[in-house]
Amino acid sequence: MIDGPRDRPRRLRRTPALRRLVAETRIHPAELILPMFVREGLRSPEPIASMPGVSHHSIDSLRRAVVEAAEAGIGGVMLFGIPTSKDAIGSGATDENGILNTATRAVVAEVGESIVVQTDLCLDEFTDHGHCGVLDASGNVDNDASLERYRDMAIAQANAGSHLLGLSGMMDGQVAVVRDALDENGLIDTAILGYAAKYASAFYGPFREAVQSSLQGDRRSYQLDPANRREGMREILTDVDEGADVVMVKPAMSYLDVLADAAAASPVPVWAYQVSGEYSMIEAAAANGWIDRRRAIEESVLSIRRAGADAVLTYWAVELARWLRS
Repeated sequence: MIDGPRDRPRRLRRTPALRRLVAETRIHPAELILPMFVREGLRSPEPIASMPGVSHHSIDSLRRAVVEAAEAGIGGVMLFGIPTSKDAIGSGATDENGILNTATRAVVAEVGESIVVQTDLCLDEFTDHGHCGVLDASGNVDNDASLERYRDMAIAQANAGSHLLGLSGMMDGQVAVVRDALDENGLIDTAILGYAAKYASAFYGPFREAVQSSLQGDRRSYQLDPANRREGMREILTDVDEGADVVMVKPAMSYLDVLADAAAASPVPVWAYQVSGEYSMIEAAAANGWIDRRRAIEESVLSIRRAGADAVLTYWAVELARWLRS
């Protein structure tokens, strides 16, 4: 009889109970955040064609949806507002009665004691040119002029009740400017999520439909080059130094190396955004019968957690939370 190997890792894979007992990474509903889109002028929700299962919400349907999200036990929601009219400086972003600030007040009133209400602080949904900042006379994004708009947005969103501001514009100095603005206005308890390592990715495609983007050109002059790993870490550490309470890597699955770097070095929580393209690819493959939908969803989010994300923004947050709880 031939002696078998002494080291048999398969022993711990033999049964579901053993595999569950020795699992190195787990997902909890509280680590999931649901991005949500609220559109001005809607009376009922409307599906987003490129993101099956995701809709534009009216204020009323948003209220119902956030209650369901809270009941599922997720950690938070991230709100994106889509106005009916746009202009060069994104005036609707700082209007206290604009769609995002109105929606924020409604959501805080519904679930503000149960989950973390977060708001996207960026101009792209509100500008007629679709960029994340204001433009100079040459048509380039003016970093410092954009920071002035971010200051005003931060105050408006915090006054509307947002618990955490998601700074996604990728302007240099944005965290420091927003932190100063909040503190100067007595809004010291409002937290900042710095979208620190946000890459100029092709995987944002469906999101452009979701926010009805009017983008002219691209964002490569301010979002990170996908080729650069070390630069992502530089951005992470800069945002931490400027006062970010949480930092973000976006997208998630194509940037797990950057995420792992950030998780190893950051003294503050590190989150990752499983973006629209990641979502839609899995949904499309599952719809064609090419992959097992539930297993692919669970594996994709697990991989992001395994790489070091403390929380994950995902459009499957509520559905996944229900699976986990059941």
